[in-house]
Amino acid sequence: MTFIKLTSYQDFLKYDDEKKWVLVYKSGTPNSDCAYDSLAKLKDAKVFLVDVNEVRDVHQHLGVKAVPSLVLTKDNKTVNIVKGCQTENYFDQIIHEKSTSYGQGANTTSQKRVVVYSTPSCTYCNKLKQYFNKHNIRYTDINVATNQQAATEMVRKSGQRGVPQTEINGQIIVGFDVPKLSRILNIPTE
Repeated sequence: MTFIKLTSYQDFLKYDDEKKWVLVYKSGTPNSDCAYDSLAKLKDAKVFLVDVNEVRDVHQHLGVKAVPSLVLTKDNKTVNIVKGCQTENYFDQIIHEKSTSYGQGANTTSQKRVVVYSTPSCTYCNKLKQYFNKHNIRYTDINVATNQQAATEMVRKSGQRGVPQTEINGQIIVGFDVPKLSRILNIPTE
């Protein structure tokens, strides 16, 4: 793992990588230290570090409101945020864009496209994301509290304003419906 410590948003902009992974964290806190340690175990990856104890502007430009958050940017715009401490395996899957498969042998299937519409203050949104993380389900998290266009699109698709909502290959599931999610994503029931 190569970590590059950032000191400001201007410092972030100096790097001309089309795609950047940025860990926004608060050193000295259990979840942040856990996320840092999990990322440190990865091979062949470059992650920019922003410690909010020292840097005050990067997280605001990236739309990060909670730490730790691993942020994917493309052309310096935030496209995905993975919140909390995740396992080394999970971080490896998302950073190296590996597919997740279920089952064995010839019966394996590639993971379906999963989009979660959520807000940071929603308890069930966080439980849903923890459930997906536990089962190594890759998903794109869209914060509809800050993305009005996505919120409008979510309501257009489902007819509902409540979160969480999960879109799996075009099918909308409203709420944290474990049996339905498990069936659609082939997650073994517990």
